[in-house]
Amino acid sequence: MIKTAAFFGIICGLALVLATPARASEESFKKAGCVACHTPDKKLVGPALKDIAAKYKGQGDAVAKLSEKARKGGSGVWGPIPMPPNGADKVSDADLKSTVEWILNR
Repeated sequence: MIKTAAFFGIICGLALVLATPARASEESFKKAGCVACHTPDKKLVGPALKDIAAKYKGQGDAVAKLSEKARKGGSGVWGPIPMPPNGADKVSDADLKSTVEWILNR
């Protein structure tokens, strides 16, 4: 019984450690206000996260490209509605990178 409880504790701890980066990236996504235009699985104002992940899948420079797009904003890739820029005051470089990686791994 004690071995089972210890094993269960280790598994729960491991799950918590592995889930924390994803949870933090999702929280950064929400905190930066991205949810105003993006949803996980359907187009809102901007593209769905699953569509972004699919479009950039396998592109080695996708994190840098999407991070720059989020920082500078722009239009034309997904339609005429522009994406506003997101400065470092809104989302840190580290949070932006982890959030883009989170989106690409959906």
